[in-house]
Amino acid sequence: MRVGLTGGVASGKSTVAGMLTDLGAVVIDADAIAREVVAAGTPGLAAVVEEFGEELLTADGELDRPAMGSLVFHDESARRRLEAIVHPLVFERYAEQEAAAPEGALVVHDIPLLVESGRAAEFDAVVVVDVPRELQVERMLRDRGWSLVDAEARIAAQATREQRLAVATHVIENTGTLDELRARVAEVHAALTSGATA
Repeated sequence: MRVGLTGGVASGKSTVAGMLTDLGAVVIDADAIAREVVAAGTPGLAAVVEEFGEELLTADGELDRPAMGSLVFHDESARRRLEAIVHPLVFERYAEQEAAAPEGALVVHDIPLLVESGRAAEFDAVVVVDVPRELQVERMLRDRGWSLVDAEARIAAQATREQRLAVATHVIENTGTLDELRARVAEVHAALTSGATA
């Protein structure tokens, strides 16, 4: 069973992914892979530097992720150029990790930009972690120390809440307590492993 897991920035998707892992799912993390393919010394990082310049490197030769993020979330052309470099490398690693999953496993692809990349139809089910926009902004300001301008730009660069909900097989609302979230994740996990919808 191949499942796409997505949600807007600061929706709690990573928390849900961790809970699914605890329940025995094999979670393939797009963000972790995206970091891995542009780590220091990789061909991916070399391609990014060639495209965008050495000013996006830290003193120790790593990608300056905040600087890169600030550039691409305010410039759609730059974002597309970055995605053209990173996405093929990410998809290659996905395929490798999926092939390594045990037979019969529930394989969850944790993909922040699932809707934006038009890949929802590739999965047997799509799980959307959903929160109101106001709560996303509040969490980014409180938990990540972002400015309101950066928070709004990040949300604007992603699919709308309505676009994500339109492709959802299962919706996990994350506006309550951690215990409520854990209970809902368990319900969805049970539905996925039994092949039902919830």
